Amino acid sequence: MRKLSYFVGATIDGFIASPDGGFDFFLAHTVGEYLQYLTTEHTDTLPTPARAAFGLDGTPNSRFDTVLMGRGSYQPGLSAGLTSPYAHLRQIVLSRTPVAGPDQAVEVTDEDPLALVRRLKQEDGLGIWLCGGGDLAGQLLPEIDELIIKQYPTVAGDGIPLFRAGFALHSFALTECRRFDNGAVVLSYARTSGEEPAPASG
Repeated sequence: MRKLSYFVGATIDGFIASPDGGFDFFLAHTVGEYLQYLTTEHTDTLPTPARAAFGLDGTPNSRFDTVLMGRGSYQPGLSAGLTSPYAHLRQIVLSRTPVAGPDQAVEVTDEDPLALVRRLKQEDGLGIWLCGGGDLAGQLLPEIDELIIKQYPTVAGDGIPLFRAGFALHSFALTECRRFDNGAVVLSYARTSGEEPAPASG
């Protein structure tokens, strides 16, 4: 069965974007050996224009062949004219409202996220990458098999959190921790169990 992996950048205090959805402040840390790590070990997750800039056009997908995005994650690229940000992947945008002017290569759906992922997991193929955002990640938390958190040495104080979800405990085991000379840490976790009971109050 295919796995759903949430591969995302975050601040030390757990925000994946500013309150208005911006995440350009992460780019200052995308340098040196960390940049090399992204371009060699996570090529599938690079936007298609970035793959071209690094001479990676035509590189076969090795880990993912499908990317899921919430409306908020898709909109910044769309607003900049990038209608198909991950053209090397099957792109699915989950949105409760229509998205104006999407590329024909991008599937826009209002299907229930959990039902969609459960169906995708039954299909043949490589892994499924959840790239954001926090609302969608919160809805899909019961189906996330792997977390890969690119934690940057920055505190935001406010913004869009890794997960927007009601209180419920989900157990994951740390499988890898990689540190880089720019101060970033990449933390990988695998799901160990389903939802846990909430602790008793009082």
